[in-house]
Amino acid sequence: MQLTDDQLALRDTVADFAATHLAPHAVRWDQDKHFPVDVLRKAAELGLGGVYVRESHGGSGLGRRDGVVVFEALATGCPSLAAYTSIHNMVAAMVDRHGGEAQRAAYLPRLCTMEMLGSYCLTEPGAGSDAAAIGTTARRDGDEWVLDGVKQFISGAGAAGLYVVFARTGAPGPNGISAFLVDAGIPGLAFGPNEAKMGWNAQPTRQVILDGVRLPTTALLGAENGGFAIAMAALDGGRLNIGACSLGGAQYALNRARSYLRDRHAFGAPLAHAQALRFRVADAHTLLAAARLLLHQAADALDSDAPDATASCAMAKRLATDTGFDVANTALQLHGGYGYLSETGIEKVVRDLRVHQILEGTNEIMRLIIARSLLDERNAA
Repeated sequence: MQLTDDQLALRDTVADFAATHLAPHAVRWDQDKHFPVDVLRKAAELGLGGVYVRESHGGSGLGRRDGVVVFEALATGCPSLAAYTSIHNMVAAMVDRHGGEAQRAAYLPRLCTMEMLGSYCLTEPGAGSDAAAIGTTARRDGDEWVLDGVKQFISGAGAAGLYVVFARTGAPGPNGISAFLVDAGIPGLAFGPNEAKMGWNAQPTRQVILDGVRLPTTALLGAENGGFAIAMAALDGGRLNIGACSLGGAQYALNRARSYLRDRHAFGAPLAHAQALRFRVADAHTLLAAARLLLHQAADALDSDAPDATASCAMAKRLATDTGFDVANTALQLHGGYGYLSETGIEKVVRDLRVHQILEGTNEIMRLIIARSLLDERNAA
């Protein structure tokens, strides 16, 4: 699938930004566990704070295929920050798509500039893959909603200004869940400590604790008991973006390995002349190209509201995140002992990409979605 001239220009602009503002600092940010909000706001100046938000609301108004181009390019500088930017964009897109005019006016201008950061709050300590089993509750008390519960593994928690929180407002199961807009600083909202993680250290990950948080009725996003559909629709796009982040990180690592093999000599010749290593590079490049094609195909399906869009996004996420991790790990191996040193930046990419096979729905859940689309009678052709 060929990119348009506009998409090529977009890719090059974002890649230049990543090479200039992210890559030179990525290892230090990882080691210091530093979340560079000032740099995210520089990215927002390129339109990366509201990638899918309509231009009339201050966004870039891009499609999903444009988005995967953006996030792959951004991840060549730092997969961790590219992934957080994707999550922030999930929040902005949900407000744009499902919010009322007052909600859009209140939040989108600041989300698009990243003056306000967003966090997506679905997962709980006892409800991960089984998202419909969430236990956070929202009960009516006069003209207010009162929220109680704990959200787990929330990217940006503590730094974000807006939390899209999914809570139970009705019966058990997916049809009793609603979405709420929760502002930072509201009484009853607290955060756990920043989690110690294998990767993704350049962004905070914390519990979000809701203890009697009182919200006006205007904080409801979309329809009451319609939150699960909002959450799942957001995840379709999130899966594309996290796949793109995997490909970007892996492409960066593979490019570094290619340079290393040309420069490093052993047994009287450059390593790049060794056939076994040449084959590994060829295979890695082929796998990335194949995963990228499927990712772009799935993005087109989502843009066109194709009936198989959800399954296509699941296939693309599964293949891109598995491939991205494997290729980055291959790039580390091709560097030998130097790949294991933090200063090269390759081991950081491997650590960052590992979680992509878990979040936005584990790759085991992706297989369930794909199999359901193929084998359940209601989906039979």
